[in-house]
Amino acid sequence: MSLAAALKKMFTRAYTSVPPQRAAELAEGGAILLDVREPQEWRAGHAPKARHIPLGQLSARLGELPQGRPVIIACRSGSRSARAAAMLAGQGRETFNLSGGMHAWARAGLPLRAKGGAPGRVI
Repeated sequence: MSLAAALKKMFTRAYTSVPPQRAAELAEGGAILLDVREPQEWRAGHAPKARHIPLGQLSARLGELPQGRPVIIACRSGSRSARAAAMLAGQGRETFNLSGGMHAWARAGLPLRAKGGAPGRVI
């Protein structure tokens, strides 16, 4: 591999960042919405149809994510989800990072649910 090709591969994102409304559309279309925040963040508020796997557990729990479906990854602000998106994309999965994280999701007026179904908040 040439140096130029190696540098391009190193600095090219293998995933796409999407705004909250687009993430919601993708989820409605069958994509998996994966929240990689810590349990206390999840309990305070999460997207109603999201799955929860904290970032620190993701590599050990990848088998819980069905193959063949795009994955949208969310965290509080977008940093942890970017790391998770890069990991999944590196395994050949179609992956999206929620730009701005759950803070952006909430600002966009999209629903948040706390543990037990009550209205949620982002902490």
